[in-house]
Amino acid sequence: MAGRSTELMKSALRPVVGERGWRALRRARRRLAGPAPAPAPAQAGLRDEPHPDDSHKMSRHRFLTELHEKLKPRTYLETGVSTGLSLALSRCRSIGIDPAFAITSEIRCDVALYREGSDDFFARPDPTAHFGGDPIDLAFIDGMHLFEYALRDFMNIERHAAAHSVIVVDDMLPRSVAEAARDRVTRMWTGDVFRLIPVLEKYRPDLVCRPVDTRPTGVLVVFGADPTSTVLWDHYDDIVRAYVRPDPQPVPAEILRRSHAVEPTALLAHGVWADLVAMRDAGGPERAALAAATATLPAK
Repeated sequence: MAGRSTELMKSALRPVVGERGWRALRRARRRLAGPAPAPAPAQAGLRDEPHPDDSHKMSRHRFLTELHEKLKPRTYLETGVSTGLSLALSRCRSIGIDPAFAITSEIRCDVALYREGSDDFFARPDPTAHFGGDPIDLAFIDGMHLFEYALRDFMNIERHAAAHSVIVVDDMLPRSVAEAARDRVTRMWTGDVFRLIPVLEKYRPDLVCRPVDTRPTGVLVVFGADPTSTVLWDHYDDIVRAYVRPDPQPVPAEILRRSHAVEPTALLAHGVWADLVAMRDAGGPERAALAAATATLPAK
């Protein structure tokens, strides 16, 4: 079975990332071999971290609700479905991926659910067949809370996205070093996925990234996906070697203080969302229009 899975992944990825990229991924998979540990929110021994009251802040689900309303996506993909709370916001063709989902929310969209890890899902010959050839308009990454898993989710989603796509990554602003640990010790847990921010800044300056100060642990919004880019694939092995570190994680002060994060209301009030919808509906070249649309996005 493992051999068949490898062959499926090879046939799906090798034409895109090339021989060098494929060899790098094989080395990384061997080093990171083994199934992703399943999140365990009710584990005994996890502690509650004290944090300042943030009830006045916009929640991530309120932020996602606003994005759905403004973008009116035709397609939506989510990694880390869990109970379906965020998937329930979708009203379009959707794909949900989670090896252990237990949906308790009312789902009101045309959804294809996959009870498997996202690596296995994207190794399918045509993982987004449910979208009928359309790219992913909106994606939400909330899977395994380890940097390399979030990075691979981003890389795989971008391959099936377009310039008008919006990719949102959860848990980007841990509130403490303990919350950012790779080896989970707190009930609220972000892991080290915050490392995606400096990696995208270094390796993908063509993308437009905005950390957003949502409750409880922030999100990253990424504009300008380029499905033809192989930069992250080509450098994946080096990135993992450089950025995966043992606990305790050296979380930058600007992450902990959120000094570089924009207010969700300011970002939502910008005209970029209407511009993205117009670009999508026009169906023509998007890069120049995207640069103009994102040039005045709020930033700190």
